[in-house]
Amino acid sequence: MQPVPPQRPALPRTSSGFTRQGLARQGFTLRGFTLLEVLVALVIVGTTLTVCLAAVGVMTNISQNLRSVTLATWAIANRMVQARLGHEFPPFGKRTFDCPQGDLKLVCEEEVSATPNRNFRKLEISVHDALTPGRRITRMVQLVLNG
Repeated sequence: MQPVPPQRPALPRTSSGFTRQGLARQGFTLRGFTLLEVLVALVIVGTTLTVCLAAVGVMTNISQNLRSVTLATWAIANRMVQARLGHEFPPFGKRTFDCPQGDLKLVCEEEVSATPNRNFRKLEISVHDALTPGRRITRMVQLVLNG
């Protein structure tokens, strides 16, 4: 035969249900949270999650911008190395050409101008996003030697 667990005494009741004072007199202790405490905790958790999601969004934008700048820098470096290795002495003026890198469509704007020394020319290359032409991603300047 199994032992019978001891029975708890009946809880005191009022017209609205159990009362803390009545339970305390009977030796019961209440555990748990009130509705207000739970709601405050939910507000805190919700606010924290909102801030975290905003931070993730900002980090995503920064990552995309960094990728664009890196690819644009590579496009400029490619053109400058091409001029250097080809022993080009580029003519004065301005020209625009496509310089895609990966899946990013870029437009390079190259401007060649004079320097005080006639054996050098200033080669300035700016890279713009092809989808938003007004947005310059980066710019570099290099001196090109004649010969």
